[in-house]
Amino acid sequence: MKFTIVAVGKLKERFWVDACAEYLKRLQPYAKTTVAEIADVDPAKAGGDAAAVEREGAAILKALPDRAHVIVLAIDGKQRSSESLSARIDDLALSGTSEIAFVIGGSCGTSPAVRSRADETLSFGPITLPHNLARVVLLEQLYRACKISRGEPYHK
Repeated sequence: MKFTIVAVGKLKERFWVDACAEYLKRLQPYAKTTVAEIADVDPAKAGGDAAAVEREGAAILKALPDRAHVIVLAIDGKQRSSESLSARIDDLALSGTSEIAFVIGGSCGTSPAVRSRADETLSFGPITLPHNLARVVLLEQLYRACKISRGEPYHK
């Protein structure tokens, strides 16, 4: 399995970089995992929120692997437990999907074009997370899903 994380915004603080690096390291034995960072667009310089989202969306679409199953993180997406996420990834693999791309949009969300490219949406619940934290949570949940799938200790 291959995971691609397409995330708007650069990790600036060392603790976010370190947390993501740790989970990327842990994931490597289970799935080749890469992160593509998309530059965030300042709405004030882009002509408003909609224009910023469109520009970010165009960059996201370019970064998505052609054949990937695309899952956009969205507050209105499907909520899954860790076990359910693990089972979903296993189901995709069994159906012939070898690459899953996860999209973490910018502060104003994702464009309609990105949403239409998505095969499904995923939510970590009705709370709003900073995008840096959402990336850490996603990487941790992917690692947990791999451990659950293999019946290995970690998940409790």
